[in-house]
Amino acid sequence: MKKLLMLALAATLAGQAFAADPIAQRKDVFKQYKPVVGGMGKMVKGETPYNKDEFAKLAGELEALSQKPWQHFPAGSGTGKTDAKPEIWSKPAEWQKAIDNHKAATAKLKQVAAGGDLGAIKVQFGATQKTCKACHDAFRKD
Repeated sequence: MKKLLMLALAATLAGQAFAADPIAQRKDVFKQYKPVVGGMGKMVKGETPYNKDEFAKLAGELEALSQKPWQHFPAGSGTGKTDAKPEIWSKPAEWQKAIDNHKAATAKLKQVAAGGDLGAIKVQFGATQKTCKACHDAFRKD
């Protein structure tokens, strides 16, 4: 019983430490992007068969993810093991515009995906990818 309580306490403390670390939190959200974007990319490129319902599901997941990482960039979290450039905090208006562009693009991708037109999806998927690249170019270290 003591061991179980100690394990539960350790897990709770580890969870609290993670919750208090904005760098770890934002990295975790961005890691969630990879399988979602990767799955859509494979369909768009024809590497896997296009499935309207699966693509729409992934587009919905991406739109939901696009709302999550930004809260984990508080002032002072630009040091340590982070790929974030200082411009996130020194150019907040530009940072917010990049966030807004990404959110708008993912929302539009979700909408276009619901229609099932692969040609339109390819165009919007490309536009959404450009918002990722623009943000990485301006606000992420190599």
